[in-house]
Amino acid sequence: MSFTAEVRDELARCEPECEYCDLSTLAALTRVSGTLSLAGSGRYRLTVATETGAVARTMITLTHRILKLKTEFTVRKSVLHKVRNYLITLPDQPDLDKALVLLGILDRRGGLVAGVPRHIVARPCCRLAYIRGALIAGGFVADPRGDFHLEIAVQGEQYARGLCDLLEQIGVHARVNARRGSFAVYIKSAEEIEQLLKLVGAKRSVAEIEEARAVKLVKNDVNRRVNAELANQTRSAGAAQHQLALIDELEQRGLRDALPDALAVFCDLRERYPDLSLRDLGEMADPPLSKSALYHRVLRLEKLIEANR
Repeated sequence: MSFTAEVRDELARCEPECEYCDLSTLAALTRVSGTLSLAGSGRYRLTVATETGAVARTMITLTHRILKLKTEFTVRKSVLHKVRNYLITLPDQPDLDKALVLLGILDRRGGLVAGVPRHIVARPCCRLAYIRGALIAGGFVADPRGDFHLEIAVQGEQYARGLCDLLEQIGVHARVNARRGSFAVYIKSAEEIEQLLKLVGAKRSVAEIEEARAVKLVKNDVNRRVNAELANQTRSAGAAQHQLALIDELEQRGLRDALPDALAVFCDLRERYPDLSLRDLGEMADPPLSKSALYHRVLRLEKLIEANR
C-alpha cells in the first residue's frame, strides 16, 4: 500500500467531533471526487469515481447514514493499470436535489456553488472534517523517505482558492498550481504537512513522517561531516604538496643546510610525514608544536625563498 493510501485509510476511520462533521466530510468527498449530471428538468445524477477503497467505503456509509438516499455501486478493474476503480452513483430520486443543496454543491436556486460552502465549515471541527474529506477524496502525500509533498487535486480555481483559505484558517499555508484544466492545492514544507495531518487526525502517518525526518537529519549530518572531512583532506594534501615543493626549491638553491633549527625541524618532519595536516604534523614533533607555530615556519620558508630568487 502506498503512503497516500495509508493516509487516506487512516483519515477515513476518524470519528466525528460533532453531529455535523460527517456532513462536512461527505460534502468534501462529493465535491472533490464527484461529477454532477442533469437527468432532465430539475433532475440530477451524482457520480463519484475513485480507485481508493476508503473513499468508496466512506461515501456509501455517510450517504446512507446522513442523506438516506439510494446508491448504486460498481467495481471495475483496469486491464492497463491493473487497479480497481469504484463507481458510486446517486441516481435521480426524491430529495436528491435537497441533498445537493445540503452538501453545498447547489445553492437554493439550483445554481452551482463555485467555492467552499460556508454553512458546511461554520464550526472549527467541521472545518477540519471538510479538509479531511478533501484529503480522502483527492489527496496525495509523497512517501516521506523521499521529498516532502502534499497536494489535493480539485476542479475550479475558485474552489482551490477557497480550500487554501480554509487551510490558512487552521494555520497551514498552502499554494495553488494550475494543471491541465484542474488545480492542485499543495504544501511542500515537512512541518506544515505534519501539522495538517496531525490536525485532521492522521497520527500514525505523522509518526512515520517524524521518523523519516529523523533518519534524514542523521544522514544529512553524516554527509556534511564526510564532505567536510574530504574537503579538509584535499586542502591538507594541497598544502603539503606546496610545502614539499618549497623544500625542494631550498635544496636546489643550496639553502637547506643553512636553515635555522626551527625551519630545519619543520622540513625534516614534512619529508617524513608528507600526508599529514599541519595539526597532525605538530603532534609528531618533540616537543609537540601547534598548528600556528608550523604555519608561521611555512611563511618564513616562503619569504626566504622569495628573497633568494
